Order: sequence, then structure tokens, then C-alpha cells
Amino acid sequence: MSDKPLNGHRVLVLVTNYGVEQDELLEPVRRLREDGADVTVAAVSSDPIQTLVGDRDPGETMEPTTTLDAVDPDGHELLVIPGGTINADNLRLESKALETIKAYAGSGRPIAAICHGPWALVEADVLRGKTMTSYISVRTDVRNAGVKSWVDESVVTCEANGYTLITSRNPKDLDDFVGAISKTLAGS
Repeated sequence: MSDKPLNGHRVLVLVTNYGVEQDELLEPVRRLREDGADVTVAAVSSDPIQTLVGDRDPGETMEPTTTLDAVDPDGHELLVIPGGTINADNLRLESKALETIKAYAGSGRPIAAICHGPWALVEADVLRGKTMTSYISVRTDVRNAGVKSWVDESVVTCEANGYTLITSRNPKDLDDFVGAISKTLAGS
């Protein structure tokens, strides 16, 4: 087996079983796995994850690795929260997801969220003092949650307040988003 840049790194992805934006889930999972990362996708239930394209058209389905209730978040070093309006809105209602987000921020482990994914971070109250980006319609919500600054950039990495936060605006930013995740995992 060839040595890959992310061998030995473990990533946890949190989603609901319906409404996650297809590319915001499938692309990071595929690319991180190709680079050697062990990626666990935890969904609300063990049912297939139905992605959407543009929040309306059915996309591909994906089998979750585990459920939110069964996953051990301590076994992973970085947390990814994909967007999709329906996914993000429902994820922030899942107490186990919010507990996991708070545990990551509290322990100093990195969190990466794209598009509407930061809604879960708002609900977990982990954004105070951060500089970040998101889908533009989430801008007011993150500002009201205590963000120091919202910026319109493809990717923002902020290390303020004890943990690294990586954020992006939408699927067009996936190259920069996954690149920032990989860089953080590799310790560069």
C-alpha cells in the first residue's frame, strides 16, 4: 500500500438522512478517503442518506458508516458538517450532534462546515469571536451568534478561541474547503 498524505487521520462527518447537499457530502468524503483518511459518516439513523442537488432534486444515496447515537466522537480528530438547507436545519435539532460539536470545540479539535452547515454551530453556541464564511443567507445568524467577522471568501480558517474552524460558502468552494481540511489534518 502506498503512503498517502492523510494515512492515520480520522475524520467524522455528521449528517441527517435526508437533505444534505450531494457534493458537500460526497466530494469531501471521496477526496479525503483517496488521500488515506479514515472517514466515518454518522447519520441520524442507519437508513441510506438521500442527498439533494440544489436543495430540491434527488441526488445520490450513501450508506452511513454509523449513527449519531453509536459513534464515538473521541476517536476522530476533525469534524465535518456539510450543508444542504434541510440537512443543516434538521441537524441543529439533534441533541447528539450538538453535544458532539461542543465536545470538538471544547477539546480544541478542528471543525469544518460548509454552506448552511454553520447553522448547527450557531445552535451549539461555538462561534463567539470567530472569523468565518457561510452561505450568504446564514450570515445574519452567525453574526447574531457572536461571530467577530463574516467574510465573503471561498474558505476561511480561524484559530481563535481554542479550536480551528474551517468554513466555506457553497459547493463551488469545495476545492478550497477540502484543501484546508487536508492541510489542517496534515498539520501544515
